[in-house]
Formats: sequence, C-alpha cells, structure tokens
Amino acid sequence: MARTDAPPAGAPAAGGLSFLDRYLAVWILLAMAAGLGLGRLLPGLGEGLAALEVGGISPPIALGLLVMMYPVLAKVRYDRLGTVTRDRRLLASSIALNWLLGPAVMFALAWLFLADLPEYRTGLIIVGLARCIAMVVIWNDLACGDREAAAVLVALNSVFQVALFGLLGWFYLDLLPGWLGLDTGGLEASAWQIAANTAVFLGVPLLAGFLTRRLGEKRMGRERYESHLLPRIGPWALYGLLFTIVLLFALQGEAVTSDPLSVARIAVPLLAYFALMWFGAFALGKAIGLGYDRTATLAFTAAGNNFELAIAVAIATFGAASGQALAGVVGPLIEVPVLVGLVYVSLAWRRSFPADRR
Repeated sequence: MARTDAPPAGAPAAGGLSFLDRYLAVWILLAMAAGLGLGRLLPGLGEGLAALEVGGISPPIALGLLVMMYPVLAKVRYDRLGTVTRDRRLLASSIALNWLLGPAVMFALAWLFLADLPEYRTGLIIVGLARCIAMVVIWNDLACGDREAAAVLVALNSVFQVALFGLLGWFYLDLLPGWLGLDTGGLEASAWQIAANTAVFLGVPLLAGFLTRRLGEKRMGRERYESHLLPRIGPWALYGLLFTIVLLFALQGEAVTSDPLSVARIAVPLLAYFALMWFGAFALGKAIGLGYDRTATLAFTAAGNNFELAIAVAIATFGAASGQALAGVVGPLIEVPVLVGLVYVSLAWRRSFPADRR
C-alpha cells in the first residue's frame, strides 16, 4: 500500500490516501460479495481447493497470503532499529502496549463478547497477537506523526513477531485459558503449528522484503527506491489481500449468509479494542511527556494490527473455511474506517500539546 506524504495539520485525512487506500473498505466489501457470488456459481470450489492442498493449505491461498505480506515488509527501514533506543520512554511504552497490553486486551474482549463462539474468539485472539506493521505507516503520516519513529517501531514489531508469535499463541490459546478455568469448547491450537506457520508466512516475505530493500537501496539509492520501486510493488499487498478474501468468502459463503448476526458480533470487540488501545496509548504518550508527533505514532502503532499475518496463520492452522480465518478477514473492514476517524481526532488534539501551539 503506497506510502503518502503527511498532510498539514487540519487537512482532510482521507485526502492524503491513495485511491486504492482511500476506498479500502469498499474494495474489501466488493471482494466479499464477489467471493459469495463465486461460491454460489462454483459449489465444488471447496473440494477443488482441498484437492490441491499441500501441508494443509491450498497453493492459491498460500500465494495470496505471501503476495500481500511481501510489499509491506519491503517498506520497513531495517537499518533504523537502533535509533529508537535513544527515546527510552517511547521504546518501553511501545513494547508494553504492543506485546503486553494489546494481546491481553484482545484476549479479554474476545472472551467477553464471543465466549459462545470459540472459532471467532480464537480468530480475534490471533488478530490481537499480530501487531501492526503495514497500514500504520499511512495512519501515522496522515496524523503528522514521527515518520522515522514509526518506521523503527514497525521494524521492531516485525522482529518481535518472528520471535514471539508462536509463544504468545500458546500462552493465550492454551496455557492462560487453562489457568483461568475457561471452557474452550474442545478447540485446541498447536503452538508449534502456529510458530511454523508464522515462520513461513512472515519469515519468507520478511527475508524477501529485507533483501529487496537492501539490494534496491544499494543499486538505486534510498530516495529512488522509496519513490520509484515501492509505489510499484506496494499495491500488490492489497491485490493479495483481496484475492485471499475472495477465496475465503467463496469457501465461507454458506456460513456467512446463514448466520450474519454471529459475523456482525465480531465487529463489537474489534471496535472496543481500537478505542481502548488508541485512546489509552495517546493518553499515555501525553502523560509521560512525549511530543505530539511521537504520541500519535505510539497511539497508531498500538491500535493497529497485522491482519495479513493473522489471516495467514488462521488459514494455515485452522483452514480456509474456518471461523478463525473469517474473523481475521472482518478485521480490516472495521479497522480502516475507525482509524481514519481517529486520524481526525489526533489532528484535532494536536493543539493541546504546548510544542504545537501556534
């Protein structure tokens, strides 16, 4: 997804988005509709995809997942990881919000709102474990946040996800429910399988993205790499996402149309999650004395999620026709309009920071 230049304070947030990004929620809805229609036109599609499965996942779906992850990771500035350590408040706050509070908040909300829907509940918990490394760059730019700090936190989240995703999956899907005596409805998740799928669907595009940036900057220079190459490969993240959504809804059409209320219930904890994480992070940034730009960066990196990874792990672990995969797909449909709205809120609150008074 193409990176944009930050608009001036008070400028319409959506105006800084590319055409594809501005109407992302519309494209997702159209992809859902196309998938439902495809499922009705080709009722044997599920069996056909199942016949192609290798290691429990269909190659067409795997291709869509890898394509949507690669451009995101080609944007990350891996050489800037060390620069954020100079701001210990930002670093500590980001790690605490992303890797301690965020997954715990989503776990609590998923059990609170979806205790009777174990597949959707598990899907949302997986979403909570996948910290944002994609659209957050756009939200941060639109809100006039600190671009370099955002790039560093995105790189940091990428590294943490490779190392921690499987471990956190085991903790929140197996160990913690057992400690709390929660009834998981017989639904089990293998920590090793989640870790292996994370290694494939994050590790492979992470390596490809790292090599693309390293070799691209070496041959073209950073400025030309970011102004010429990234805009060309960036839209493929959206194409991969929409392709995957079409296939998912082609497989899940009957479940969606027969029980739309349950699908709508996924939106409630997601809305609560975005509100709690964004407003909580923004308040924290201001309380510890961060300037507006880094406070905005902290808030958007804490509130966003890596739905591409969540969808990939859910499909590979539970199957393309699972409720877990569907919960991941509903996520970006809710996130996009909510975080665009929060960009406006952030810009409106910018004047409350002394350094930004005019």
